[in-house]
Amino acid sequence: MILVTGGTGLVGAHLLLHLVENGDSIRATYRQANTIEKTKSLFQLHQKDHLFSKIDWIEADITDVPSLEIAFQNIDYVYHCAGFISFDPDDEEKLRKINIEGTANIVNFCLAYQIKKLCHVSSIAAFGNVTSGKIHEEAEWNPEVFHSDYAISKYGAEMEVWRAQQEGLQVVMVNPGVILGSTIWIEGSGAIFTKVKNRLKFYTLGETGYVGVKDVVSIMIQLMKSDIAGERFCLVSENLSYQKIINTIAQNLNIPKPNIYAKPWMTAILWKIDWFANTFFRTKRKLSKHAATTIHTLDKYDNHKIKNALNFEFQSIDSVIEEIISRQK
Repeated sequence: MILVTGGTGLVGAHLLLHLVENGDSIRATYRQANTIEKTKSLFQLHQKDHLFSKIDWIEADITDVPSLEIAFQNIDYVYHCAGFISFDPDDEEKLRKINIEGTANIVNFCLAYQIKKLCHVSSIAAFGNVTSGKIHEEAEWNPEVFHSDYAISKYGAEMEVWRAQQEGLQVVMVNPGVILGSTIWIEGSGAIFTKVKNRLKFYTLGETGYVGVKDVVSIMIQLMKSDIAGERFCLVSENLSYQKIINTIAQNLNIPKPNIYAKPWMTAILWKIDWFANTFFRTKRKLSKHAATTIHTLDKYDNHKIKNALNFEFQSIDSVIEEIISRQK
């Protein structure tokens, strides 16, 4: 039997859809019963309602050891998709608790129950830095360079996975870029679709890596079925500017493209205003200093390792966006 943690998240939900379609015996974790509806809506979106009941759902929190022990009964393979994404400095403790401590719990149970193989979902945020060229899997992490709390938590989670490998666990790791896929447009990468739909006026010229969720889960499944172990892979289809992504979404929604360039000095002012509001009025952070800098940074990622390992061809981001919007209409 296969265990999928984070079965109600973007990657977890799409992974469940693919695994169930393949006829695998699946158990999935959730933290709150109402969140299962998000995964159910994905099955409905793809007209696979009849397969949803085949999932063995179990309430479990990756930071709660007793509930995890129940989830690991009779499990052979584990896909660890659960995690917390936030770039709000106020969430530092929560990020470390869920992403690092939670992953430590997962790998400890994998070792205790002699799991055959673990696939861990990390992030390009956990990659190190390069002085020139594209960022790749072997880029060395420099603790002296400023990293977001999210990046630090994902790097810490990877250290737990590598520890487990040294103790005998078979592992593979994927580091996706910004993941785009059919989902409810209110959280994660889906929020950008909502912002554009609501007539977002600003754009920036920063660049990062993007990938479709279907490619992510396809690669995860292929890696788990292969003899590949002890490796991590950058999952990026294309390196694109934020302007390009926003314009493509707007075009597919048949609405005007954002036409105001948010210059670095503008976002610098905005994050300071946001900090002031958070400090004195306890409002939720919307733009951190790191995020205000990142949206102007040109980060390019190298995907050759996974393409060569699996002879894999990624879906273009234009077609990913077109497919997402056509399904949501």
